[in-house]
Amino acid sequence: MNAREYILTKQQIWAKSNNIPLIGSKGERGRKVYTTNLDHNLLEPLTIQTHQCFQAGDGNELSGNPAKMQALHSSSAIAVNVFQYWQTINQVPAIASACKLCNPGNQTSQEIIFEEKFPIHESFTTAPNIDVVIHNQPDNNIKVFAIECKFSEAYSVRNDNHGLKEKYLQIDEIWNGIPALHTFAKSISPDDTAYHHLHPAQLVKHILGLKTKFGKNGFRLLYLWYDVPNDEGYQHRQEIKQFSVMCKQDGILFHTFSYQGLIMRLVKTYESEHQEYLYFIGNRYL
Repeated sequence: MNAREYILTKQQIWAKSNNIPLIGSKGERGRKVYTTNLDHNLLEPLTIQTHQCFQAGDGNELSGNPAKMQALHSSSAIAVNVFQYWQTINQVPAIASACKLCNPGNQTSQEIIFEEKFPIHESFTTAPNIDVVIHNQPDNNIKVFAIECKFSEAYSVRNDNHGLKEKYLQIDEIWNGIPALHTFAKSISPDDTAYHHLHPAQLVKHILGLKTKFGKNGFRLLYLWYDVPNDEGYQHRQEIKQFSVMCKQDGILFHTFSYQGLIMRLVKTYESEHQEYLYFIGNRYL
């Protein structure tokens, strides 16, 4: 079974076991991997703030019938299910620590924002959306923990436009202080033929936007992905390691963690707390 099929089947089994009706992307047509309403796909409904974040984002996650976020394999849905809870109960430092972005007991993390944008340069009319951004106290050296979340996309058929557009290489100033990533960026522009599961061009753009806003040492970037126990999963892990090496050469604080590893860490840390939350994410995603 290929990786995408593994994820879709696992999610369909979860839906069936919880008596959640499913529809196709066109209602009665298409594979039945969409919930009939958004709340059926979430641990808890979107808060007003989270809803506004996704409405302002460029992914159109809440548009359509069904909406993208109603997909069982939606990366935005899994991000909301894992992270929104901690914002709701005002315990943002707990999830930041669980992600290994800070030490246990660290209380600097204050707020979680979804789909936040950090412009790279004034010459660009758009800025990439970062899935989850944890904002720290203003006097903290690390201003934000930025998190790129991947579910099934890493195992989907690659499009031809996953390279880095040449316009990014035409502005020298945005590459100051990151020569290894600059050299790497040239190798994936305009086409990326080396990476089949990781989307490094997207990560490079996130780094550029975060560096422009906070400086090279003012952020941590986490790549949070769903692991699959087959050859595709292994290849994905190898590509992540390769990209991590280049970030380390430039002193970029780039981290990686699987959703499964994060959930197991949360379960181990909170054995007698947050039972409804832990049961939902563990039963669904482990």
